[in-house]
Amino acid sequence: MGVLRYFTVSLFLLCNYNFVTADNKVVCYYDSSASYRTGQGKFELSFLDNALQFCSHLIYGYAGIDEKTNKLKALDEVLDLNQHNYQKVTDLKRRFPGLKIFLSVGGGKDGTYDDDRKVAKYLELLESADKRTTFINSADSFLRTYGFDGLDLSWEFPETKPKKKRGKISGWFNSLKKKIVGEDEVDEKAGEHKEEFTALVRDLKNKFKHEGLSVSLSVLPNVNSTVYYDPTIAQYLDLIIVKAFDFHTPKRNPKEADYPTPLFSVFDRRFDENADYQVRYWSEHGTPRNKIILAIPSFARTWKMTEDSGLTGVPPLTVEGEGLEGPYTKTPGLLSHPEVCNKLTNIDIKHKLVKTGDPTGRHGVFAYRTVDNNNPEGIWIAYEDVDSAGSKASYARERGLGGIAIDDLTLDDFRGLCSGNKYPVLRAARLKL
Repeated sequence: MGVLRYFTVSLFLLCNYNFVTADNKVVCYYDSSASYRTGQGKFELSFLDNALQFCSHLIYGYAGIDEKTNKLKALDEVLDLNQHNYQKVTDLKRRFPGLKIFLSVGGGKDGTYDDDRKVAKYLELLESADKRTTFINSADSFLRTYGFDGLDLSWEFPETKPKKKRGKISGWFNSLKKKIVGEDEVDEKAGEHKEEFTALVRDLKNKFKHEGLSVSLSVLPNVNSTVYYDPTIAQYLDLIIVKAFDFHTPKRNPKEADYPTPLFSVFDRRFDENADYQVRYWSEHGTPRNKIILAIPSFARTWKMTEDSGLTGVPPLTVEGEGLEGPYTKTPGLLSHPEVCNKLTNIDIKHKLVKTGDPTGRHGVFAYRTVDNNNPEGIWIAYEDVDSAGSKASYARERGLGGIAIDDLTLDDFRGLCSGNKYPVLRAARLKL
C-alpha cells in the first residue's frame, strides 16, 4: 500500500511538473487595426472568442501619447471611443472570468516608420518629472474609465542600427573599429533615459497599486535592453514580455535576408540577436523567471529573391527588398500565417515553394521560391510554423518562465482557412505549456 501511494504521489508530481516550473501564462496581443482589413483578412471582434479560451491575458493595441498634453490617448478615436471598442473588449471579462485585459501604449504604432517624432516624444516625456506625472494620472483615469486591468508599456526607444552587408575586408575593419571606439550611439542621452524610465515605471506602479491595476513591459524588437532597462524595474512590473523577433526585417535589411527570429545564437550574427540571450539577460540580472514571458510571432517576414540569391535558400542571401504583399494583410514584406500556408499548399509550379524545417530548433523555418524560367518572381519567407512555435513554448516551460505571448492574434489563422483549425500557432504553443 505504501509503495502504491509513493507511486501515485510521484506520478502526480511528474504530471504536474509544468505547473511547478512555469506559470503557464499565455499573453495574447490584439491589434485592433486589423478590423480595417478587407475580405478574409478582416478581423471581427467576435473572432476573439475562439482564442480567449487559451489566453490568460489580452493586450489591446494600441494607444499613444498626446504630444501637446503628455496624456494617454486613443490612436483611433472612431473605433475605440465612438464605436466603443474599448468597452466591448473589456466586457469580454464577463464571458471569460479570470482573463486580464491590458491596454498597450506605443508598440511601434504611434506614428509612421520614418516619423522623427515617433520616438522623440516618448523620450521627451521621460525627461520631465511633471510630464511623467501627467501621463501617469491620465493613464490611471483612462484605464479605470474603460475597465482595463493594466497598462502595457510598449515604450518607443531608438532601435539598434541594423547590421550592414559587408565584404570580408570591410567587415574586418568594421569589427576593429568597434573594438577601439565601441558601438555607434543611437541616443547620446541613453543613460539619463534609462534612469527616467525606471522612475516612470516605479511611479506608475505606486499609483496603480491603490487601484489594483497592473503594469507590464513589452520589450520591443531591436531595443537594446542593456541600454534602456535597469533590471531593478522588475520589482515594479507584473510581466516582462520579451519580443525576441524581427532582428532581421526587409526594412532594416533590404539587401540581405536572414533568420528574423532565432531561438539560439546563429553563426556570424550579433551575440544578442536571439531569444535565448534576451531571456537570459533579464533572468541573470535578478528578474524572477515567472515574470518573464517569451513572445512568439504569428507572422512571416519576406524578401524578394533575385538571380543573385542562389538556389539553396540558405541564409544569409542577397535579396532586393520586401516580398510582395499578401491578399489579406496587403503589407509588403509581411505575411500572415494563413497567407504563408496558402502559398505552401499551392500546387501551381509557378508559385510552388520549397519549405526547409529546423531540426536543430535554433533558428526557425523558412520557405522560398527561386528565380528561374518558371518563377520570374522569387520570394524568401521566414516564419513560425506549429512545430517551431511549440519549440519556443517548450523552451519557456523548461526554463521556468512565466509563459509565452502570441503576437498577434489577428495574424494567426483565426478563420481556420488552412487546415480548418483556428489559431494554429496559439494552439500549438499553448499545448507545449
